Amino acid sequence: MRRLWLLFAQTVTVGLAIWFIVTTLKPDWVRSGFNPASQTRISAGVTLKEALVSQTPAQNSYRGAAGKAMPSVVNIYTSKEARRSGNPLLNDPFLRRFFGDQQGQRTERQSSLGSGVIVSAEGYILTNNHVVESADEIEVALTDGRKARAKVVGTDPETDLAVIKIEMSNLPVITLGNSDQAQVGDVVLAIGNPFGVGQTVTMGIVSALGRTNLADSAFQNFIQTDAAVNPGNSGGALVDANGNLLGINTAIYSQNGGSVGIGFAIPISIARQVMESIISQGQVVRGWIGVELQDITPELADSFGLKMKSGAIITGVVRDGPAFKAGMKPGDILLTVEGKNVTSTTELLNLVAQLKPGNHAKIKVLRSSSEPTLDIAIGKRPVLNREE
Repeated sequence: MRRLWLLFAQTVTVGLAIWFIVTTLKPDWVRSGFNPASQTRISAGVTLKEALVSQTPAQNSYRGAAGKAMPSVVNIYTSKEARRSGNPLLNDPFLRRFFGDQQGQRTERQSSLGSGVIVSAEGYILTNNHVVESADEIEVALTDGRKARAKVVGTDPETDLAVIKIEMSNLPVITLGNSDQAQVGDVVLAIGNPFGVGQTVTMGIVSALGRTNLADSAFQNFIQTDAAVNPGNSGGALVDANGNLLGINTAIYSQNGGSVGIGFAIPISIARQVMESIISQGQVVRGWIGVELQDITPELADSFGLKMKSGAIITGVVRDGPAFKAGMKPGDILLTVEGKNVTSTTELLNLVAQLKPGNHAKIKVLRSSSEPTLDIAIGKRPVLNREE
């Protein structure tokens, strides 16, 4: 009996020693049942489960939308030559009489970057006008590593949009969404090449719609988002939670050059019209009636005794212009254009711009206590001169 007890005590002691060593060096064996063979089977089960999970979209993940849209967003690299004087003294006209205009001048190549979105299998790419403006060379880089030289098809400074084209097959084309159905609070993704670090996706929501008075352009109807947008994102895509294109990222509000959560995109509803006009006609042709406008504010409405607190009032009419010939007068308040209500000067400009020059449009105005409807022959909007 004593021998058996001694054998039992030794066995327990050895077992406890082994248990201590295992719990110290291989704690996962203990959690899996202390059996290496069992560990292999359990590990295989865990690995298999993890693999299955990885194939199933995670809850609240937007990997599907990002994966769908990212291949269609390209990096755009531009360069242009600029002449600079090597000696500031030679900027003096008197000295140039002796040394010549070219003396001391040198040529520098300036480079910049931006983003763009492939919108057609034929190689058309939407981007910002300021991305490709004055560029001598434009190179487009796709996410699959392919690169190609691009040519400018047309630009529209008034909306800061441009269309460029590359010659390449099997292009990933983005799906156009419906920006008119976008609502504040919708999840959006911004895709582009910020600071040249490479393609980047940021997430946010639609913060506001119909933002205006943010630039010199007359045609403004921006989507505001808090998705991080930085220099280099210009011309990139703003997509919805399904990866459909909602807008073209174009500007940020910033005091230090970086994102502070206020970015602006041109709605695809506007960008599409501009793109189609550029592709078909080489330029954007807009309607024009020849009037000067002012927004009706509550203060203005009170001073004139107006019932309406918003809208657009005519402050001037271009002599011999379409509105002048139709009998429009200063002081008229615009009510509707082809049955669509006018709530601001920006909306009026957008409504008129969509009208085809040469066609007639019915515009209702408020004049004193009457509401006459004028039949106006739409003219062609003069081309904007950026140097004026």
